[in-house]
Amino acid sequence: MDIKPIKTEVDYHMALNRLEEIFDAQVGTPESDEADILGLMIDEYENKYYPIEAPDPIEAIKIRMEEMQLKQVDLVNEFGGKNRVSEILNKRRKLTVEMIRKLETRLNLSASLLIKDYQIR
Repeated sequence: MDIKPIKTEVDYHMALNRLEEIFDAQVGTPESDEADILGLMIDEYENKYYPIEAPDPIEAIKIRMEEMQLKQVDLVNEFGGKNRVSEILNKRRKLTVEMIRKLETRLNLSASLLIKDYQIR
């Protein structure tokens, strides 16, 4: 096992290639240990150089709705009416604190994500 820190793009691509080679290594083998370490190093490098920004609150709601296979009508209680659901999801109206509290529970989304500012149309 010859592991070195990932400092450059070349190092990063070499680490990805090596991980691909040993990804299915049997647990408990040196290759498995190497894959675990490479995975951690690759993750750290990607978090530093390829950060993924959180979606705006409305996009987060839409993503979670899709994951939970929910339709707009399923969130009427959280938004306070059919028309209100449409207005919020089409960014014509902002979320209220009460909506955020209900959505945090129903969709298991953090309030800190839902309170972020976003532009309305």
